[in-house]
Amino acid sequence: MGDLQAAWLEPQRWKRDGKADPVIGLGEEGAFDDMHLFAPCALWEDDQFRLYYSGSSGDVGGRVFQLGHASGTDGVHFRKNPEGPVFEVDHSNDSILTPALLRQGTGQIVRENGRLRLWYSSTDFPTGTGRHTLHDTTSDDGFCWDSPSDVQLENAYAPSVLKVAGEYRLWYTDVSDEPWCIRHARSEDGHHWSVTEAPVLELDQSWEWGRLFYPYVLQPEPKLFVMWYGSYQSADPHKTALGVAVSEDGIRWQKSDHNPVFGPDAARAWESHYTTSQSIQQLHDGRWRMWYASRPAPPFQHKYFAIGTASWDGPGS
Repeated sequence: MGDLQAAWLEPQRWKRDGKADPVIGLGEEGAFDDMHLFAPCALWEDDQFRLYYSGSSGDVGGRVFQLGHASGTDGVHFRKNPEGPVFEVDHSNDSILTPALLRQGTGQIVRENGRLRLWYSSTDFPTGTGRHTLHDTTSDDGFCWDSPSDVQLENAYAPSVLKVAGEYRLWYTDVSDEPWCIRHARSEDGHHWSVTEAPVLELDQSWEWGRLFYPYVLQPEPKLFVMWYGSYQSADPHKTALGVAVSEDGIRWQKSDHNPVFGPDAARAWESHYTTSQSIQQLHDGRWRMWYASRPAPPFQHKYFAIGTASWDGPGS
């Protein structure tokens, strides 16, 4: 293992923002996101941060998620789009889940022909089929999105997509069977995927319990991929945390012996149990910023509750 890879496997000292409150919370009563809110997807463009997320009203069984949008200038303070959601599946119970923009390197956005490209997972919670499918859509301005694509993959949840040397690389949660695992796929066009035969990440560390989910992959160096991923915790299965792993090719991964590297904060009621479905990118000053979704203590009336943020000085800090 090279020194650079080894540095990424050391403890990661993420520092929560000094604010006691989340950067985004549930909407007011009657809003589309007044009961459930998670899956932040952040980008920096035109001197502002934009934060997409999945939001829903209704009870847990009847929830239908739509794509929300907020903006700000410092990555910590955000204002929600006053006109409500920016993307939904018309006349359908299909949810817009876990949005993932096309990225490269340390989290920079890739526009294709001037357009943003976003993948997401969809399912129909009210009917309870459990089927999750992968789709994509594009937009000029990030507010008006094209009709979603046909199904690209089955049993795919929480995608993370990178453009690497003209090729599309996808990591996602395979929900076809328990325990959930992480898979990898390649594509020449971002529509038709060739899935690597074996899972690339599975349950095998003592802190992990039940499932792996929410892979988020960046490429800080040409031969270095870094993945942050979530799992329930064996010490308390009601809680989640994040681990990290590194790879030279995006397929063969080594997890950190110091996992988990980020978990719930009991001192903050709104994030006392869940800290996953994360979005991470390197800032202009060299630091790294994470946005993550949270959940308070049981009973879990809300399927995720708010979005928090934390920063880290990077490997070797």
